[in-house]
Amino acid sequence: MNILMIGDIVGRAGREAVMSWLPTYREENRIDFCVANAENSAGGKGINAKIAHSLLKAGVDVITLGNHAWGQKSWLQEADDFPEVIRPWNGSPAWPGSGYYCQGSDYGNILVINLLGQVFMEGTDNPFYFMDRCFQPLLEQTKAKIVLIDFHAEATAEKCAFAYFMAGKVTAVCGTHTHVQTADERILDSGTAYITDLGMTGSMGGVIGMDKEKSIQRFYSHLPTPYQLQLGNVNIQGALIKVDSSCGQARSIERLNVEVESI
Repeated sequence: MNILMIGDIVGRAGREAVMSWLPTYREENRIDFCVANAENSAGGKGINAKIAHSLLKAGVDVITLGNHAWGQKSWLQEADDFPEVIRPWNGSPAWPGSGYYCQGSDYGNILVINLLGQVFMEGTDNPFYFMDRCFQPLLEQTKAKIVLIDFHAEATAEKCAFAYFMAGKVTAVCGTHTHVQTADERILDSGTAYITDLGMTGSMGGVIGMDKEKSIQRFYSHLPTPYQLQLGNVNIQGALIKVDSSCGQARSIERLNVEVESI
């Protein structure tokens, strides 16, 4: 079974790249399931119903979010209408939407979970303790054979420690949030695929997808500077994971970094 995980989609450039590239890539590479993080897909912060529709139509099966899940106020009213778009499960119980989604397939049930790290993050429960309490009951409820976790976190050490914490219990733990793809993809001894960060889907010509001049000005002056998206030089980053569907263990993980036409 082939699973594609796509790193943070940033702005119009990122989402249009996915919509134009994904259908053909899925067909040519026999992708059975696709997860994409889109917490920055609407103007660089948040998501809305129109964007969610377009990404799902393009071939994304489950969309994950993160600390910018509520960057667009409209999503507070729209989230419950999109079960395939999940926000961090260990966030506030007051948040609308769900923190996980289970989908049936020819290979058995596939469960996707979205979690927030606790380092430099707000409004989140300890992900280690949270999963210790909540994961097994969910697994028994969904009867999922394949479990994928998008761990949206800042600290690399926290991501790595969490992967080892969940090793042998899930198919993959893939980090998001930093927008910088890491070169540490591997299969842990227990058959869990891991990469610290999937990277970013958007313009590589700026600062993690944002306009470089505005970013420099912000760091140089320490004055409020409006965020602006960078255009051009677009890449799609993520990872391709091959899974033994008979047991749900990952057999290989390969980084994906595809240059697409400037948008």
